[in-house]
Amino acid sequence: MTREEFLDVFPSFRHGPVEITDSLINGGELRRFGRNESLYTPGDACSGIGLFMSGEVRVFRIGEGGREITLYEVLPGETCILNVACILAGDRYPAHAVTVLDGEVLMVPDTLFRALMDEHEEMRNFVFNLFSRRLASVMELVEEIAFGKLDRRLEDYLIEKSDGNRLDITHQQIANDLGTSREVISRILKDMERRGKVRLARHMIVLTGLVPE
Repeated sequence: MTREEFLDVFPSFRHGPVEITDSLINGGELRRFGRNESLYTPGDACSGIGLFMSGEVRVFRIGEGGREITLYEVLPGETCILNVACILAGDRYPAHAVTVLDGEVLMVPDTLFRALMDEHEEMRNFVFNLFSRRLASVMELVEEIAFGKLDRRLEDYLIEKSDGNRLDITHQQIANDLGTSREVISRILKDMERRGKVRLARHMIVLTGLVPE
């Protein structure tokens, strides 16, 4: 992998010292993964940090009743904040991380990651900005689940608005109608798709397991 290929996916490092990108590329290992691969389960140790070049990873918890709740997705140009937290705090991974799409990840040893965090403000800014965005997203999800029962409201909305079990609509339009963010709507819709309630396509939602009460 060239430096330019890395910077195309992680542009936040473009104006930083060349030492950062060279250290990541030369010290890391580029690995490929397929769909539905388990990267982490609760209790796993974290010996390195994954910088995702392509693909998608779903991070989620499983409740006592077996129901899953998605915390966030890791996309190209990102890393998993729980992975980062495990390395910085020396803890074990507290959730499940499973691939959704095949792709590539640059695995950087924890010792190198810590050294770059200590030495370079650009690396710290990258991590802290990601922490900030993820925390805001997870807090919004917790608020909706705890106080808004958004999943039930979304199901009612889809049933009401559908025409022949189909809606031609964007996630942003739904978010606007329900007074929340597109990210939260997309996360809940993906969970509904995994449970067989809907099928998602571009600007279209097909109801496959939702029926009026």
